[in-house]
Amino acid sequence: MKLVSWNVNGIRACAKKGFIEYFKEVNADIFCLQETKLQAGQIELALDGYEQYWNYALKKGYSGTAVFTKVKPLTVKYGVGDRDSEDEGRIITLEFDEFYLVNVYTPNAKRDLTRLSYRLEWEDEMRAYLKALDAIKPVIMCGDLNVAHAEIDLKNAKSNSGNSGFTDVERSKMTDLLAEGFVDTFRYFYPDTEGAYSWWSYMSKVRERNIGWRIDYFIASERLVPLLKNASIDSHVLGSDHCPVILELM
Repeated sequence: MKLVSWNVNGIRACAKKGFIEYFKEVNADIFCLQETKLQAGQIELALDGYEQYWNYALKKGYSGTAVFTKVKPLTVKYGVGDRDSEDEGRIITLEFDEFYLVNVYTPNAKRDLTRLSYRLEWEDEMRAYLKALDAIKPVIMCGDLNVAHAEIDLKNAKSNSGNSGFTDVERSKMTDLLAEGFVDTFRYFYPDTEGAYSWWSYMSKVRERNIGWRIDYFIASERLVPLLKNASIDSHVLGSDHCPVILELM
């Protein structure tokens, strides 16, 4: 089984920059999007053989997630806990026979960190939610988690220390999650690989020089480790400031 996750930074724009061609080429069983930036009815994607599930933000042109899957899920949920909705369209959970898939677009703390407290509350709620799901069956969470966990996960760790996405508290929340019985699948396969990034600033020549951050992940329950085949980053794929990340299961 192949799973793909991509923050497309606006699916309407990305669709004009090769999205469909990549979608067909990669031939994923499950394809997850973040930051779709649209409302219902603003795009029609002809994805033959795939069920489509969309979570739209109330605010127009903002946030949003989607999942396209060849395998029809048992259940679909939007939001966490007892809620089946959330204003910013950031979470979709699909239940399959063998696992839960949670597609997530984690809030950014903002450059001035004005949303950091909200972000930390989000992290605690998500960790509790994932643990509750994991008590039922294994979990795969994917998406733009808006944090570089370790210094190896971004080009300029020293100069970015304390910046949004690389504060000690944001990084510690990822550490806390992994300590609860989850694994960062890319680092499971490639613990020491440097220069592996999934996001680059739009500033001139930044992507060409690979001055990036790895902030897009597949996080899996530890008991799924025997089923993990590979994790990879399609850094050559353009169309967004992020690139797709991939998880393959036996």
